[in-house]
Amino acid sequence: MNYCMEWILGSAGIAFLVIGLVGQAFEMRKIRLHAFKDEELGSANIFMNKNNFKWYAIIGIGIVCWYVAERI
Repeated sequence: MNYCMEWILGSAGIAFLVIGLVGQAFEMRKIRLHAFKDEELGSANIFMNKNNFKWYAIIGIGIVCWYVAERI
């Protein structure tokens, strides 16, 4: 049973991590295009935009699932 649970948690962790990273990249692109002109560089505060926190949570869930799968 532990072996099956290990694969399920590991796969879920990787899936959450990939979904979170890809989603956050698209969200940051959308924020940058909305807030800045093409010739301007984005600021470091773009990471603290409230729209990014849901993606940070998904990435965190993925890391925790992956960690738990490694420790079982």
